Amino acid sequence: MKKIDGHKLLNFASHLDDSTIEQAKDTAAMPFVHPHVALMPDAHSGKGSAVGTVIPTLDAVIPAAVGVDIGCGMIAARTVYAEADLAGRDLAALRVALEDAIPLSPGNYNDNVDRYPFTRARIALLEDLAQRNEVDLGHSTTWRRQLGSLGGGNHFIELCVDERDRVWMFLHSGSRGVGNKIAQKHIKVAQRLMEQWWWTDRLPNRDLAFLPQGTREFACYLRELAWAQRFALENRAEMMDRFRVALAEWMGVDPTTADQLEVERVNTHHNYTVKERHGGRDVWLTRKGAVDAHEGVRAVIPGSMGTRSYIVRGKGNAAGLCSAPHGAGRRFSRTEARKRFTVDDLAERMRGIEYRHGEAWIDEIPDAYKDIDQVMADAADLVEVEHVLRQILNVKGQ
Repeated sequence: MKKIDGHKLLNFASHLDDSTIEQAKDTAAMPFVHPHVALMPDAHSGKGSAVGTVIPTLDAVIPAAVGVDIGCGMIAARTVYAEADLAGRDLAALRVALEDAIPLSPGNYNDNVDRYPFTRARIALLEDLAQRNEVDLGHSTTWRRQLGSLGGGNHFIELCVDERDRVWMFLHSGSRGVGNKIAQKHIKVAQRLMEQWWWTDRLPNRDLAFLPQGTREFACYLRELAWAQRFALENRAEMMDRFRVALAEWMGVDPTTADQLEVERVNTHHNYTVKERHGGRDVWLTRKGAVDAHEGVRAVIPGSMGTRSYIVRGKGNAAGLCSAPHGAGRRFSRTEARKRFTVDDLAERMRGIEYRHGEAWIDEIPDAYKDIDQVMADAADLVEVEHVLRQILNVKGQ
């Protein structure tokens, strides 16, 4: 850990580019930050504030710092199977089954909500939450069909094996189109308020526009933010239940007993805001690309496709604001990765792993990300590692 002089900023990353540092300095300079901003080991530049930034604020929230994929995160579930149980089975067939069960890529939603018996209960829960909290979803009439869909970018589904050769189901996704609409709506509201209150010229950049506690706009954002975070949590759970059914069928097990295949589950956000106590004060803590690492809290830290991932337990590090990295973190932008690497490079890096081949995923090549082993070494004071996972199957959104 290193304090960046002259700023309320602590850095846990051994490798940072200048743009990430400057973004973090801008965020830390906001007058309501308390006690400091923490940069996680996987930090890299992002929109408004750097990804991998933990931002504690007094009586205000910055919607763009939370981000447009509200509640994005990871879910991992350990199964009853060992790697030896999969011997001789066609992983490509499981990949195709997963692609059929879970709509992939932005804009791809379910044709209906009746295919699986567990979907309706989740929709009813979210409908009730929206009604009780007066959440306006008029901008997203398809949100029900979005539930159980993956999305694109670095969202993925994987079958993994841990250090004891136990098989895990693993996936990464968030609040999909509905969460994006909620985020964009409130980012614009915050920017409009800054203009009305003559605050725009005092902001390091427009994407640090904030909503003050006590205003109607703040209260509305917090209600809709909470709903989007719950949608993201339920979305991952929905996809994991579908994954479990597909795995059962692939293994020749009655899919109605698929719940018996699962031993344990960890479902965590890494893009969200929550009220916590830090530096002796109650703050709104925004983890933008970071996970909760309070003492004993379990979390999931994925590597890039083709590298290791981790199940961890938090150490409650106060300097790190009880947080930890959310993954490897990008080293090269998507555009730069496409300039540097080819589809053959990707195939070489994914040797021995079943995955979706093609140029669409070049920008997700492991070389475009930071070294996950270095990230985890930098995070040694933040979390302890429980399990180390390696992929045997990967499905990416496009």
